[in-house]
Amino acid sequence: MGAYVASEVVKLLINRNCPVKGARVLVLGITFKENCPDIRNSRVIDIIRELQEYGCVVDVADPWASGSEVKHEYGLPVITDIGAVEQGAYQAVVAAVGHKEFAGVNPREWVAVGGVVYDVTGMYQRSIVDGRL
Repeated sequence: MGAYVASEVVKLLINRNCPVKGARVLVLGITFKENCPDIRNSRVIDIIRELQEYGCVVDVADPWASGSEVKHEYGLPVITDIGAVEQGAYQAVVAAVGHKEFAGVNPREWVAVGGVVYDVTGMYQRSIVDGRL
């Protein structure tokens, strides 16, 4: 499923004339399931790796995950305070895990003009997202 989600995000970027190589993508969540700190068996890493293979620069935000565990396990830094996510800095946001902290924010705040929001979780209203599973 990671390859499918990544390809859908890339297609949306291309349709918006956004360059894929070097595009900044924010992935919301890396844990196995919502509102849980467990990163074991998380399939979100598949989405991240696929996006990286397309040449995207991927940041991960997850208030539940341990930054040191994610760094050790996957070699990725994690933004644990979603208030620290830079507004308008990303060409795409992928909502991968439905943490309660993400439900209360509009992911459009983090997307640059012309960027895309893809919702794997079904957490956001259709009017907010450009694509969803």
